Amino acid sequence: MNIVSFYKIYYRHRVAKANFLRKIYLFFVVPIRYLVNIPFFPKKMNLDEHSKLNLFLYEKKLDFLFEYFNSDKGNFYVDQYMQPIKNEYKRIEAHGYADIYEKYFLPLKNSKLNILEIGSFYGNAAAALYFYFKNSDIYSADVYPDLFRYSSKRTKNFYIDSSSEESITNVLLKKEDMFDIIIEDASHVLKDQIISLFMLFKKLKPGGLFICEELDFPEKRQDMNLNNEYPSLKEILINKMENKDFVSKYISEEDKKYFLNNVKSIKIYKGKVNEIAIIIKK
Repeated sequence: MNIVSFYKIYYRHRVAKANFLRKIYLFFVVPIRYLVNIPFFPKKMNLDEHSKLNLFLYEKKLDFLFEYFNSDKGNFYVDQYMQPIKNEYKRIEAHGYADIYEKYFLPLKNSKLNILEIGSFYGNAAAALYFYFKNSDIYSADVYPDLFRYSSKRTKNFYIDSSSEESITNVLLKKEDMFDIIIEDASHVLKDQIISLFMLFKKLKPGGLFICEELDFPEKRQDMNLNNEYPSLKEILINKMENKDFVSKYISEEDKKYFLNNVKSIKIYKGKVNEIAIIIKK
């Protein structure tokens, strides 16, 4: 984690709310806090090397792997979103999506796939997927790619801003790569969820899975829908499931038509607290 990412993750929102004197204070505090946190940053890991001494991981179920690599997609994890020096390393309840994933992933386990996760953060879920899908390539994208702590011959890490249509276009739509599975786990803001699905659905191979995590955030968290906009992605998907029309200023007519002509099925599940959508392409 570089100092710019450290500032944006932990202090930018404080600076935005602070008065002038508080801003001056934070200006001096941030570099000091960064330095004292450095020894507590998660260590880098080469998954190819790690696998040589831990071959048993290739045979484990997703929930085990999610917890082993501390991904919040499993049932329990250690909070990875607070300053490392403040972390008490206590196991807390996570989203509990593992069993839902397993239902769809198990038949594909030994296939050679291209899997994309948007919003990888430290890359803990990507590391779990590396062992679950031992023949697949894992692509991890995030607005803070310097946080990614894993390397291997089968993992690729790069920058993307999922709130920007220009970034999505330049980083993914203009490239030839196609994906068998796309997992959207980025900002969860209403607009970002919508544009990620409708722009990237074209990058999904026939029969592929598009997964949107924390689908219900825009209806449960004010910060994910500051302007109380309608419809959310969840409402759009429900309308499609009920054969009702939908209109969103964030969806072009071309992308809407492509989605409607190529979607096979939509299922919405609830984890321990939040919801997840599994969308299968024809």
